[in-house]
Amino acid sequence: MYLLFGAKNHGVVMPDANKENTLNQLVGAAFGAAGQRCMALSTAILVGEARSWLPELVERAKMLRVNAGDQPGADVGPLISPQAKQRVCSLIQSGVDEGAKLLLDGRAVKVKGYENGNFVGPTIISGVTPEMKCYTEEIFGPVLVVLEADTLDDAISLVNNNPYGNGTAIFTTNGATARKYTHEVDVGQVGVNVPIPVPLPMFSFTGSRGSFRGDTNFYGKQGIQFYTQIKTVTTQWKAEDATVKSPAVTMPTMGR
Repeated sequence: MYLLFGAKNHGVVMPDANKENTLNQLVGAAFGAAGQRCMALSTAILVGEARSWLPELVERAKMLRVNAGDQPGADVGPLISPQAKQRVCSLIQSGVDEGAKLLLDGRAVKVKGYENGNFVGPTIISGVTPEMKCYTEEIFGPVLVVLEADTLDDAISLVNNNPYGNGTAIFTTNGATARKYTHEVDVGQVGVNVPIPVPLPMFSFTGSRGSFRGDTNFYGKQGIQFYTQIKTVTTQWKAEDATVKSPAVTMPTMGR
């Protein structure tokens, strides 16, 4: 059996990453499906000189089109309910109240013909620290919170100190950096230059720590095992002249 809980998926951006690919991947993974998916890459950690990419990240996010999901060209659709919109807006405001910087505010977005819709546009909050509510809670909306780290070790510590272990990604062109991250980060699903690392259904969903409780996962081999009752059949065929001449008082072994 299993239970899925919350998530706070981190994307660690190294300064040696492919800038164009990384910015596009961050925007897509953070704001796709209006952030309403458990694997949304809702948290970015900019390491070292990658901090300077933040203005370009904001400009990419501004280019996304907010509209009803059935309208041509829509990039970001509505939230699921008025209550969801209220909660997302409240968490955005909590970041401002606690000292973070609101670089892109999507709360006032209006969609023609859907003025009463549950829309929140792409939102980016920088200067976030681990104790802020916008970081400790899963926002589940089109909001990207941005933290900064001086080194890869600092970034790994940030991720591992967060209680959730659903998914994470690192963006880098350095194989040694990628190997270090995948070995040391305590998260069940890790992507290297893959922002949403869920290779379903070929492999099981392997979220861990505060994101998962149970003794087996789903999809892949573990999913098959969950729905399978195991039966073991042991057989022995002896030649007609291989008669057992005395009782066997020990556990049988191969060849006996």
